[in-house]
Amino acid sequence: YALNFQQTEHAAWLCMIGNLKKWKEGALKREITVKGKPLTLTAERGACHGTSHWVDFRWNNPEITFADILEVFGELPIPPYLNRESEASDEVRYQTVYSKEEGSVAAPTAGLHFTRAILNDLKEKGVHVRELTLHVGAGTFRPVKAETIGDHDMHTEHLVISRELVEQLKEKTGDIVAVGTTSVRTLESLYWMGVKRLAGQGDFFTLGQWEAYTLPQDYSLREAMEALCGWFDTACQELLKARTTIIIVPGYRYRVIDAMFTNFHQPQSTLLLLVGAAVGEDWHKIYDYALTHDFRFLSYGDSSLLEVKKS
Repeated sequence: YALNFQQTEHAAWLCMIGNLKKWKEGALKREITVKGKPLTLTAERGACHGTSHWVDFRWNNPEITFADILEVFGELPIPPYLNRESEASDEVRYQTVYSKEEGSVAAPTAGLHFTRAILNDLKEKGVHVRELTLHVGAGTFRPVKAETIGDHDMHTEHLVISRELVEQLKEKTGDIVAVGTTSVRTLESLYWMGVKRLAGQGDFFTLGQWEAYTLPQDYSLREAMEALCGWFDTACQELLKARTTIIIVPGYRYRVIDAMFTNFHQPQSTLLLLVGAAVGEDWHKIYDYALTHDFRFLSYGDSSLLEVKKS
């Protein structure tokens, strides 16, 4: 992601395109001014990839990066169900206060509830706040349309984890509370990547959709994290860059987290399945309560603190 944002003169992205039929053959062009410099931006549609298309972007000024163009030309992708155009206030409200890396197609919305003041209060109360990176992909919005969950293809998301975080997970001394389902998927994926390394699988950097259910199940969190620490030692790296396609559904046993903050999700979503895996059949009671008490759902909605039911 970072490399593509830094490109000059040309960048290619896999894009979701609205009103595709209106895009006839040939390149689209727009004259824009970026950092006080005029340039011509062109976009040419390429091959289809699932429900998306490759789009080649080109511009005629080598001093301007693609990130510079997005800052001027792009619009903040607020959720479409808000039925309004993005506003200046969204640039603050639809962003976590701790965001640092560009790359997600949406904000991890459970984190929107945490202000600097709240984070400082937590630290003063002895809560250790740690950060991780997962680039939210467009697939997070794709509903489950298959008759059975086994026929649903989960999307892949990229993550970046520091050695320091892995060391702290290895020495776990208290409850781990994940902020958002993105953090949940990342932390649980880390465990299984450690298990893959313990099982002698070289390609532990990639976690498949169902591997969490087929890999050895008897390793502790400490053992899995020690395996990843061994990789940091061998590779002389401080960051682990990997990708996960893990799907968490009822029947999954959480290995890392003890609780999660998460907003309220829509029916037929993989996120609701993840919640069901955490709290069991109680998810019905939780959602019935939310619906009968006018809780707000989805990105700009209310949040919940859910404890993982241990089997």
